[in-house]
Amino acid sequence: MKAKIYVTLKKCVLDPQGKAVAGALNAMNYKEVEDVRVGKFIEVEIKGSSNKEQEARLKEMCDNLLANTVIENYRIEME
Repeated sequence: MKAKIYVTLKKCVLDPQGKAVAGALNAMNYKEVEDVRVGKFIEVEIKGSSNKEQEARLKEMCDNLLANTVIENYRIEME
């Protein structure tokens, strides 16, 4: 089974990469861009006996490696 994991910075965390991208887009005359937040997208192929077990393992992976839960949120979508 394939899982999609979206990792984003928490709203209270400064995003310097997002600010740089927003500034570059504005400099390229995309003046309608007000703000940009940059995150990560991760696809994982996972096997397991049940969706519940797979989701628990994916959550564990996110908490331990894929996301820094102090400053990032994540969302898991199972296909």
